[in-house]
Amino acid sequence: MRPFLISLLIPFALFAAALPVTGAEKLHALAMHGAPKYPAGFPHFDYVNPDAPRGGTLRLGRIGSFDSVHPFILKGVKPEGWRNTFQPLMTRSKDEPFTLYANLAETIEIAEDRSWIIFNINPKARFSNGDPVTAEDVLFSYETLRDKGRPNVRTYYKKATEVALTGPLSIKFTFGEEEGRWEMPLIMGLMSVISKAEFESRDFEKTSLSPFIGSGPYIFDKVEPGRRVSYKRNPDFWGWDLPQNKGRHNFDTLIYDYFRDDGVALEAFKAHTLDARFESDAGKWIDAYSARSGSNESFVKTEPKLQIPAPMLAMVFNTRRDKFADRRVRIALTQAFDFEWVNANILQSVYKRTDSFFENSSLASKGPISSAERELLSPFAEELPTDVFDSEFSLPVTDGSGRNRQNLRTARKLLAEAGWEIEDGTLRSTATGEAFTIEFLVNNNDYVKLIAPFQKNLQTLGITTNIRQSDTASYQNRLNDYDFDMIINSWGQSLSPGNEQAFYWSRTAAETPGTRNYPAIRLAAVDEMIALIASAKTREQLENATLALDRMLLWGYYVIPLYHTDSQWFAHWPEIRLPPSPSFWGTSADLWWHEAVD
Repeated sequence: MRPFLISLLIPFALFAAALPVTGAEKLHALAMHGAPKYPAGFPHFDYVNPDAPRGGTLRLGRIGSFDSVHPFILKGVKPEGWRNTFQPLMTRSKDEPFTLYANLAETIEIAEDRSWIIFNINPKARFSNGDPVTAEDVLFSYETLRDKGRPNVRTYYKKATEVALTGPLSIKFTFGEEEGRWEMPLIMGLMSVISKAEFESRDFEKTSLSPFIGSGPYIFDKVEPGRRVSYKRNPDFWGWDLPQNKGRHNFDTLIYDYFRDDGVALEAFKAHTLDARFESDAGKWIDAYSARSGSNESFVKTEPKLQIPAPMLAMVFNTRRDKFADRRVRIALTQAFDFEWVNANILQSVYKRTDSFFENSSLASKGPISSAERELLSPFAEELPTDVFDSEFSLPVTDGSGRNRQNLRTARKLLAEAGWEIEDGTLRSTATGEAFTIEFLVNNNDYVKLIAPFQKNLQTLGITTNIRQSDTASYQNRLNDYDFDMIINSWGQSLSPGNEQAFYWSRTAAETPGTRNYPAIRLAAVDEMIALIASAKTREQLENATLALDRMLLWGYYVIPLYHTDSQWFAHWPEIRLPPSPSFWGTSADLWWHEAVD
């Protein structure tokens, strides 16, 4: 027996016999609903190349900056790539809605009603310094993240009513209330494990540029705050033989260079100082990707298909501001945004208008309300607009000419009904005389061109606007404190929404600094749908509650939805190779490899 196991076993020997026998089967995987796709002993995920060679360097670019390598607290801006240095208890597959496979936890045992789960730690699991990963580390990670971690993590982890070490390499989490319980074992399975020993001499709550000890396939190499971060592949990574790692994490070195301007980053890619790049600008994707004059080299453009909900990219109203509290005002400003003109003249007409928070999936509330949705929402009819029950949601449409007169007339009428009238060219409150002004807070130059035509229409309505551009750290600080009028934000979703919806839309999140409820949505109906989503024991229950949630969010006009595509726009140099079949999530750097080009 290994020496470290002998020492760990001694404290447990006195009470091990008294521990209850669970009788539960030891499992290799756990699906949110239904059965896992991959059986025990599976060789690898289907969307990888299991024979991908290892070696080489991958150079990627990022916009903005970072000032800390501490990813688990709200303070500081963390660098790209940090997830490569830590490992969760279980690994998520990317070709299923929500299924986790054994990782740091070699097996799990779980109650039929998911009121508890036991994680049995893999005895081979090691931190990068060679220390074994133990149940004590898992307990320390849980308690630390629950009490001192990011707000969303604190919310989730506090749902565990009891946590007990059941052996040196096993730990049991018990969940009391039924609300959200069905998903909680999976949420705990996604927990990153940190070293208890390391934090005997470090303050967890302070930002840091000194990397933590992790247990992942990479370790930090060099950290240049705000400029560059690089990672080295760890040849001694304990998990290379696990099936979920076959064909993944293939580069010896990962480098992320930071740029203040995306145009500069694009030129760096075209100059072959970056190896790959995801594009989000339609105009650039169509017109800017051509090899440099006189160069014999050429890069590859590809568009992997996505099979997950498209992110809700939108202009966001901060309803904590009185001027946005009235829904009629928000509808009026939505009428003033001429998407058809923007799409034709700025976005190259390659995008689709987003009209669901779960676009591109069966979770999108298209068409009239269903009987199942109506039944869920009827108890909350008094706090919801009648449109939720009576009408199909649709965004205003223009002829694309840029004149938008009919929509602006509708907007003026709505603003007047809400108590705003134009006096000497300025929109003012009829009650207080206050002028209507809007500051758009942005940290991405590309958003300015989307806002500029909107500003012209708002000026026609008598609204004064300005754009405040902010650096990454200042921008994040203002978001954390909800100190803005309007922003452009993107909410990503999965095929299996769950407890994270509370972090996005709940009343508690609206009052908690650092959440993603930027609009300050505060509805009992929304909270109830979030609870039903997190507690859904069947796919049908999940879909009905999500459809109802989506419908409420849309009819609340908390955001002005922008656009989406059902593909990734990805460019790479020929030596960077991709597997032939993308996952539901498209492609990502952990799946690529380097292959010499003749």
